[in-house]
Amino acid sequence: MKKVIHMGNLIAVVVLMIAVSSCSSSKQTTIAVSKETLLSIIDKANTYWQTTNPVHGRAFWDNAAYHTGNMEAYALTKKEAYKNYSEAWSVRNEWKGAKSNNKAEWKFNYGEKDDYVLFGDWQICFQTYIDLYNLEPNETKIARAKEVMSYQVSTAENKYWWWADGLYMVMPVMTKMYKLTGDKIYLDKLYEYYTYANSIMYDAEEKIYYRDAKYVYPKHKSANGKKDFWARGNGWVFAGLAKVLQDLPKNDAHYNEYVEKFRGMAATLINYQQAEGHWTRSIMDTAHAPGYETSGTAFFTYAYLWGMNNGYLDKATYKATALKGWNYLQTIALQPDGKIGYVQPIGERAIPGQVVDKNSTANFGVGAFLLAACEMVRFSETK
Repeated sequence: MKKVIHMGNLIAVVVLMIAVSSCSSSKQTTIAVSKETLLSIIDKANTYWQTTNPVHGRAFWDNAAYHTGNMEAYALTKKEAYKNYSEAWSVRNEWKGAKSNNKAEWKFNYGEKDDYVLFGDWQICFQTYIDLYNLEPNETKIARAKEVMSYQVSTAENKYWWWADGLYMVMPVMTKMYKLTGDKIYLDKLYEYYTYANSIMYDAEEKIYYRDAKYVYPKHKSANGKKDFWARGNGWVFAGLAKVLQDLPKNDAHYNEYVEKFRGMAATLINYQQAEGHWTRSIMDTAHAPGYETSGTAFFTYAYLWGMNNGYLDKATYKATALKGWNYLQTIALQPDGKIGYVQPIGERAIPGQVVDKNSTANFGVGAFLLAACEMVRFSETK
């Protein structure tokens, strides 16, 4: 592991002790991180992304996942440039996801055309639209979100979330819609859809998730015959549960189940972190697709930090794991120019032999990095 010491005002510096285990020995690495340094890391990474991507893309999941991180960075820093970037993206997409107005043709299986309105990859954008509405209310910003989500929860269908990624894409939309409208149907349907998702891809023994029903063991196995749990897929779920718990009323009938699932994932994932702080793409089979990977690691780090910051996870148990994850993100994933590297490209599984290196970057990976960095700032401020 690289040893990084940032010197600054000693009063502002928080010294983080990270226990690092290797195959042959155990040692302590001291990382001095000030709030000022963490904020500079956020700005470096986010400014790099925004300046190198001035043309706004569609409202599909990959762009929208970046904006969930960008909006968190704005919430923390209040930098207008961040908010303006998400606002411009929203305007460019007319505050919509998929744009079909013919409800009879709306679909929820995989599709990138405008008739896949009920497919979660086209609904994650509503998270950012609602956040922007809450900052400066204007009904235009949320009209499509209300139209689509109110229609969806009025249907008898409950199989909307059939892949792990969808739990990050839409679960937080449901809690945000509840806070926006006060209509309890969003919480009821949240649980109904989540129950279906658990029935097809949750491993009750391991307490983590297969990417979708195609990958359930023993029907599918990793290269070495093990259960093949995809890191980014579980990152979507772990981070998605954190976002749900952030908005879910504590008196919700199913509150304790969400907490149980969140804590179960935390307890499992801690066992598979690598010495340098990352998780391999196939969580339990490190030889299946070895090497660094940032997107899953960033989501895990975010969820661990959020859980400790909000009293859901025990600091004595998880602090070292979270800080090792952050150390990987700031010393290995973050490149000198601000690029976030080692992000596995768009896909749905760990692919043996796929090249993921310091030049491998992506919008959703930057978003995950920003989420983790923001929670790291908050963690540095806790006693």
